[in-house]
Amino acid sequence: MSQVLLPQTLQKNLPLTALAPMQDVTNLWFMKVIAQYGSPDYFFTEYFRVNETSRLNRTILSSITENDTGRPVFAQMIGESIPDLVRTAKELCTYNIAGVDLNMGCPAPRIYRKNVGGGLLREPEKVDKILGELRQAVTGIPLTVKMRVGFENTDTFYEILDIINRHNIDLLSLHGRTVKDMYHGAVNYDLIADAVKRVDCPVLANGNIHSATTALEVLEKTRAAGVMVGRWAIGNPWIFNQIRQALRSEPITPVPLVEVRNYIERLWQTPNKDNFPVQSRLGYLKMFLNYIALLVDAEGHFLRLMRKTSTEVELFNLCDSVLLSDSTKTFALAPYLGL
Repeated sequence: MSQVLLPQTLQKNLPLTALAPMQDVTNLWFMKVIAQYGSPDYFFTEYFRVNETSRLNRTILSSITENDTGRPVFAQMIGESIPDLVRTAKELCTYNIAGVDLNMGCPAPRIYRKNVGGGLLREPEKVDKILGELRQAVTGIPLTVKMRVGFENTDTFYEILDIINRHNIDLLSLHGRTVKDMYHGAVNYDLIADAVKRVDCPVLANGNIHSATTALEVLEKTRAAGVMVGRWAIGNPWIFNQIRQALRSEPITPVPLVEVRNYIERLWQTPNKDNFPVQSRLGYLKMFLNYIALLVDAEGHFLRLMRKTSTEVELFNLCDSVLLSDSTKTFALAPYLGL
């Protein structure tokens, strides 16, 4: 069976860009927000949980059925029951999706302890069976995989890459850390480069790609077909446009801090805000601000003061005083790491 063509990219002849699937983040609302600042080539949904009693989550499904960003959306599944994965994949194929993606990389302990997500990397034989059945079920559209380089080591890495080849997977998104690494430590881009050489499908390099410059360095080092950006797109929704500018050897357009303030306002105006307690909304917004703040000032003043705020008024007064005080100040092109 030959591989299926991937959807059209925004700009021909440039490496691919994708927004990584992130649970409780990459919903329909956030895809629409990102699209205001420059969409990636591909979106991936939050994962559909798959088990004996599962049904398609309607909220996640809306990021497919109500998506007006104009960009392809891959539907991601997480699970280990082969009959139910096949059933769910076939049902997803009745919708306007770009492809079906299997999550083999989620590092959350509550997930991998159920032997799903990154937990599957401990069982290559199970992965072989799952992908074999899914390859038979998903026809005419891409079948893709998102994974890490191993569970607590890389002992099964090359074996699983060979399984990827055996079942003609159409796209591999590869995070260069193990499951147990979570988001700590260095990303092993050398292993991503090995995957690029070993598998027959395009590979998206994933892991700590926090700026356009980093994206270019990772693409040069790995020779991957593109990059997948997750947490750093939360902090910088302009990152996909900036990557495209860098790939075209164009200067990157600075983002005035006033535009960052507008982005924060968009994040505050969630569609379900009326059903969301204010303190919960503040906590959710601060999750985004923990990344945004790393691009505001090198000293970390905004980050520290933001974390101390406890009310909506305090938080937005701080945002106004820092982000609107000087119209000449711009967002950093890369985060100030180590704050």
